[in-house]
Amino acid sequence: MKSQDHEKLKLKRELGLISAVSLVAGNMIGSGIFMSPQTVLSNIGSAGACLIIWAMCGVVALGAALSYAELGTLIRESGGDFIYVLRIYGRFPAFFIAFTFLTVVGPSGASAIALSFAKYAVAPFYPGCTPPTLVVKCTAAACILVVATANILNVRFTMAIQVVFMVAKVVALTVIVIGGIVTMAQGSLESLSSSDNAFEGTKLGVSPIGMALYQGLWSYAGWYSLNFVTEEVKKPEVNLPRALMIAIPMVTVLYLLVNVSYLAVMTPREMAFSSAVAVTWGNKVLGGWGWVMSVAAALSSFGSLNGSFFSGGRVCFVAAREGHMPDILAMAHVRHLTPSPALIFTTIISLIVLIPGDFEGIVNFFSFTAWFFYGVTISGLLYLKIKRRDLPRTYTVPIIIPILVLLAAVFLVLAPIIDNPRIEYLYVTIFVLSGVIIYVPFIHYKLCPGLLNKLTVVLQLFLEVAPVDKNL
Repeated sequence: MKSQDHEKLKLKRELGLISAVSLVAGNMIGSGIFMSPQTVLSNIGSAGACLIIWAMCGVVALGAALSYAELGTLIRESGGDFIYVLRIYGRFPAFFIAFTFLTVVGPSGASAIALSFAKYAVAPFYPGCTPPTLVVKCTAAACILVVATANILNVRFTMAIQVVFMVAKVVALTVIVIGGIVTMAQGSLESLSSSDNAFEGTKLGVSPIGMALYQGLWSYAGWYSLNFVTEEVKKPEVNLPRALMIAIPMVTVLYLLVNVSYLAVMTPREMAFSSAVAVTWGNKVLGGWGWVMSVAAALSSFGSLNGSFFSGGRVCFVAAREGHMPDILAMAHVRHLTPSPALIFTTIISLIVLIPGDFEGIVNFFSFTAWFFYGVTISGLLYLKIKRRDLPRTYTVPIIIPILVLLAAVFLVLAPIIDNPRIEYLYVTIFVLSGVIIYVPFIHYKLCPGLLNKLTVVLQLFLEVAPVDKNL
């Protein structure tokens, strides 16, 4: 027994290099590569420009991830954008990141992925027709509950199934790549037959390029996953940048090969008007086995949702630990050592968002909101590079990379507003700013502390949770 000091709970450092690579790649390879290619093509207009957009998205994601890796080795705490903005800019701007992530970005992303899973999972039972909306949404809700339960019960099991699903997703995409290679070897190139044909119909406006990047970057969402769980990564100063340098280039090359396969098999018109491009590809190449692609897409979405819950639930946990959310959300289960209250909260919000959820609209507003805050975070890194050169660094990214990523973030936020303004973007902005109504009375002035303390004690006993120390 120790003297008067007692050992507090800590989240386990369970993520080695392989698990870290699986988490990043598993989060990135989700519903996007099975849903976004046709939307990217319809926005940009041609097959050649479509492939350039996918390559650009990979470069932007890698640059952003490496910039975040330097932040992750400087500020070795979980929480991603929230904790970095908190340490660099202070409590007020950090609250807006936590508020927006917990109420808009995180739940919307989880709901969109769950809807993708449900759409592909029920598709084989409704051949030739659109599945009922109620069936799709109930299946999506069940998927969210299963994934949340797994994340609450065991970190090691969660990462084990993440590795399994990541392998399954890579195998499914490899089948698409090989199928495309075989098709091209047989002389079928469709829209890639010549350079003139490949770039015919390209749209070069600010809005088409911006919206195409939105849809493409949705497929790369997940590059930031490790920064949400830094305290659970073994040797983060080594494994954080190394995992990113392995996972993101691998996914980028895979995405490009998959899109080449899609375009080699289908005409741009077929691809643009397909409701599920992977299933259309499967029906043309695999014939009677086309349903396999529906199963593969469902498994891919499930694995991505699992990784999203694992990393996203930690943002809620860290925000509460820093006093921006109720204390109960900063606690962990005494036996499972997982942030179960934060995961339960994330689950509830995701289920609420699922009710009116629409996949295509969610992607655009997710990207608009997310890239605004990514830009804020990257500007924080530039501030540290210029003003705080004295800080010890185990990993440093060349300053030109965060500068270029910041410019890309500014373009992604302003492009749809300038070229094709929509009232929905104003609604999103107003909702984000409405966080002031919560911050001023409850965070800054800490009103009603007695009531919150009593509720915390009751929930702490009911959920069997306790406060957690940081893993630094």
